[in-house]
Amino acid sequence: MNMKSRLVSRPTKPINYAIGMFGTSIPINMFKTYAFIYYVDQLSAITTEKFAMILAFYTVLDAIDNPIYGFLSDSTRSPWGRRRPWLVIGAPLLALSFIMFFNVPAGLGEGSVFWYALIMYMLTGTLDSLINSNYGALFPELFKTEKSRAKTNALRQAFQLLAMIISIALTPMITKAIGYRDTALIYSFMAVSVILYMTFTSHETPEAQKLPKPNLFASIWAIAKNPKFWLYGLTNAAFFAALAVLQQSVSFYAKYVLHSEGAAATIMLATVIVVAMLAILAWVQIIKRIHLMKSWRLALLCVTIALIPLFFTQTLLASTLALVILGFGYGGATVTMDIVSARILDEDKARYGVQREGTFTSLTGILNKTSGLFAALGFFMVSRLYGYKSGEVPGAQPADAARFLISIFPFMIMVVCCLLSLLLHFKDNTAAEEAAPEPVQEA
Repeated sequence: MNMKSRLVSRPTKPINYAIGMFGTSIPINMFKTYAFIYYVDQLSAITTEKFAMILAFYTVLDAIDNPIYGFLSDSTRSPWGRRRPWLVIGAPLLALSFIMFFNVPAGLGEGSVFWYALIMYMLTGTLDSLINSNYGALFPELFKTEKSRAKTNALRQAFQLLAMIISIALTPMITKAIGYRDTALIYSFMAVSVILYMTFTSHETPEAQKLPKPNLFASIWAIAKNPKFWLYGLTNAAFFAALAVLQQSVSFYAKYVLHSEGAAATIMLATVIVVAMLAILAWVQIIKRIHLMKSWRLALLCVTIALIPLFFTQTLLASTLALVILGFGYGGATVTMDIVSARILDEDKARYGVQREGTFTSLTGILNKTSGLFAALGFFMVSRLYGYKSGEVPGAQPADAARFLISIFPFMIMVVCCLLSLLLHFKDNTAAEEAAPEPVQEA
């Protein structure tokens, strides 16, 4: 079978690639946002500390599987391209494990539920890593100029935010009406349909398959010794860690501080997402005016500042107003972060002559997934400092525990995030294609 006969060298429409973000976001956002609420608060099947253990175990697994997935993707040479086979295989498997996670078999004891939750959490999480390492690796390959990247990423983040409206903001009302299992079934069908559509309408370049296959250890070493990888990766890791803690604590905060579970959580989450979506076009203009890196840092600062009033607010209106600022900053961070990553990859390709977007995406994914450790630490601290064990044993200060999770803990992480972003610099603000390539050499 001839590979060249199946790969078409033609541009990919930005919307065809961007819509894939909707499919990849739908299941995983519900998964990460409501896993704690479902198993600990609603079912009271496991304790807060056991849930923290699940997050910690999964983070270790993720540190192992991410570079493997990235390397396998970069090394694949098939008649259908490098990324397509993995996306076609991974999408239905992700849907199946996601459905099983929110469908606990009847009759399991407390100890058995813990092991079931642990296995299904790790399986769902690792399949999400497989999907995202391949989807993310397509971005710098399909779109070469900074202008096309900004346009495509703006569309991509708009689709992600639309997915978040459904899978985060509306989920409390949907699950209340039809339950977690049926909600997971619906989201899974939507996810698989969209991911497969994106996969078959995005055209990988035949030229990429002609380049040398990267060596696993040489690739990891070349990326690991690049200081820009560490600065970008750790900054993003801090951002996603703060976001993960805040995202999982909104329902908790709404219940114990605002004394309104479903509606308040929906309004708060929807505010962040809708504002972020509306802010995307504004951030595209901000990037044009003050350039990429300044825009990235400004977005992170907005998120940091917005966390402060959440400690003091006691009403839904006041909390929502604070989240307007946070949503604006979040929109800017999502628009800029992938373009910063693509700039680093352009420099790497120019230096070594090898395309290893999958390995780079996976290694940054490892750092991003350390957010699980931070979330685990946050829940562990809540258990020890405030005595919150589960929905049945909330302790004497559940409101203070909620304020700690939604404000104090993510604020401390975001301060580190902003400081790290100040250390990452590029020589200039020219587009990647304007930079003169260095002599090609293998790592």
